Amino acid sequence: MKTASAGRELLEELVPPGTGVAVVAPCGHAGLDPTGVQRGVALLESLGCRVRNFYDHARRYQRFGASDERRAAQLMEAAADPDIDIILGLRGSYGMSRILPALDIGALAASGKLLVGYSDFTALQCCLLAQSGHAGFQGPMLCGDFGAESPNWGALATLWRTLSSAQVVVRNYDGQDGADRAPNGDRRTDLLSPVVQCAGKLWGGNLAMVAHMVGHPQFPSLEGGILFLEDVNEHPFRVERMILQLEQAGVLGRQKAILLGDFSAYRLAEIDNGYDFGEMLAYLRGRIATPIVTGLPFGHVRDLVTLPLGAHAVLDARGAEGFTLTLSDYPTLARR
Repeated sequence: MKTASAGRELLEELVPPGTGVAVVAPCGHAGLDPTGVQRGVALLESLGCRVRNFYDHARRYQRFGASDERRAAQLMEAAADPDIDIILGLRGSYGMSRILPALDIGALAASGKLLVGYSDFTALQCCLLAQSGHAGFQGPMLCGDFGAESPNWGALATLWRTLSSAQVVVRNYDGQDGADRAPNGDRRTDLLSPVVQCAGKLWGGNLAMVAHMVGHPQFPSLEGGILFLEDVNEHPFRVERMILQLEQAGVLGRQKAILLGDFSAYRLAEIDNGYDFGEMLAYLRGRIATPIVTGLPFGHVRDLVTLPLGAHAVLDARGAEGFTLTLSDYPTLARR
């Protein structure tokens, strides 16, 4: 594990001085303890970033970061600010679906800003992907990552490395269980993970949000893509139901491969009678022709990788031995 000083030193080498970062809260608010916002902003500023923080904890509304109108305005103001390079999400939770009709997706896509967020951000990223072919990055956010009391320096370094690199390689998860990983959520590459080599556009994100967006006029219609999925607090039967929705809507049959990340924080019960994530996965593999590869180190966990949506992806999956995912041809801080 990297020490705090070593982690900071690594980030200082990766963060371009003067990078403009807008913190927006189009989804949930910071929770009962907003000190994570202060820590996250302080960390970014200490790394030489110029931070414009749109979040005001006093203006939170119900479970949301602000009113619907204000949350939509945050995104559009950040996109219009010439001093901003990165639009960083405060956190996920829920709220993006409420404001999609109020957003100028074309203007957001044309702004050239690098949008970073995951979970509920998947809804907006689906629209951006359909609009322009690229949709920013799924990766660490402010509250739970930059603002954590003990940040995962490796995850933050991966974010900045991806934002600045023309090509990155993601490998399957092979780490150990940790305090931040639910025992049933650690999705290493399983023994029946298939052997497959393919290439296509990388897209996806939170499973509930991808399934939710099916039928939306700006849902991506991708042929030959590589779809990645993750979720949290979803029992295997709910995961199965949502994946079957994608299959029956014709989405999965158009993809070259499906990559599953972390599915954590659910509870099995006596009524499951032997039905668990592994049994669910075996059923899906028997029904869906598209290869389903496991072990993507991404999801609602601290040690997540960063994934550029719309990147050209080359997948080399070697069965139970794991995989490499080579990503290129996506906007970076140097190529905006």
